[in-house]
Amino acid sequence: MSSTTPWQTLGPQRYELGESPFWHPLEQRLYWVDIPGKKLLRSDVAGGTAEVWDMPSEPGCIAPAASGGLVIALRHGVFRARQWGGALDRIATLPYDTASVRANDGKCDALGRFWVGTIDEPKASRAAALFSIDCRNDLVAVQRHAGDALTANGLAWSPQNSTLYWADTPSHVVHAWDFELEGKHLSQHRVHVQCAPKPVGWTFEDRSYLGRPDGAAVDALGNYWVAMFEGRRICCFAPDGRLLQELDTPAQCPTMPCFGGADLKTLYLTTARHGRSAPELALFPDSGAVFFTRVETPGLPVNFFVD
Repeated sequence: MSSTTPWQTLGPQRYELGESPFWHPLEQRLYWVDIPGKKLLRSDVAGGTAEVWDMPSEPGCIAPAASGGLVIALRHGVFRARQWGGALDRIATLPYDTASVRANDGKCDALGRFWVGTIDEPKASRAAALFSIDCRNDLVAVQRHAGDALTANGLAWSPQNSTLYWADTPSHVVHAWDFELEGKHLSQHRVHVQCAPKPVGWTFEDRSYLGRPDGAAVDALGNYWVAMFEGRRICCFAPDGRLLQELDTPAQCPTMPCFGGADLKTLYLTTARHGRSAPELALFPDSGAVFFTRVETPGLPVNFFVD
């Protein structure tokens, strides 16, 4: 079930904590963020070198906009940029204390609403939650959908938009709900995947630890591909939660996969080096790089923000 994958490295740069990658089909570019580095990045992948755009606070997630540019969730608000490097126009402020909570994983649904999960940085009050921002019809509607979490991650939808997935990383769990797209209604909650907890005294040399679910993507067959932080692997789970495949990764801390390329069969992967030990980085010197490999099943295309 576990397999060694021929990963390649995208460019020479290494980032502190890469996250939120997406493939822009119109530009044929990969976009992603470096959260503690407070940077947005993009690359045409052919040359490998990334363009960098500095942000005023930590970017948790980004998505392309149908009318051009990006929607960006920063620590201190949700912003609209009409072009790369352009002005940041605030479109929403989410109801949390920015001293201890910030935006984290997120993406758009099939109708163009931006969903943003947050992180409870002190891990003390389970303050993380999942919000949607709907900017259609010249209105801005912010709605809270789920909460009682520590670190929101793993947001994804099934190909038919009938299931929403959402992970709480420190709890080692991936949740699932029945999803009604038009009304944004979540029902019939269940645990999609419950991973084993981190062993007491664990060190990175111990391969028995599967890791914990971070960012995720869904393929055209409805399989859920999730980066297992500290687990040195990506896991592919079937729609019924069965583990189908594990891909070993060239970094201890993969953070999020996405499907890209013209056929959506290139799997891109962001990784982290922020806060990792010197021995671990000596063993995995490319930690923080963006990696890519080819897969058999294409992924789903990115959803665009609509305003």
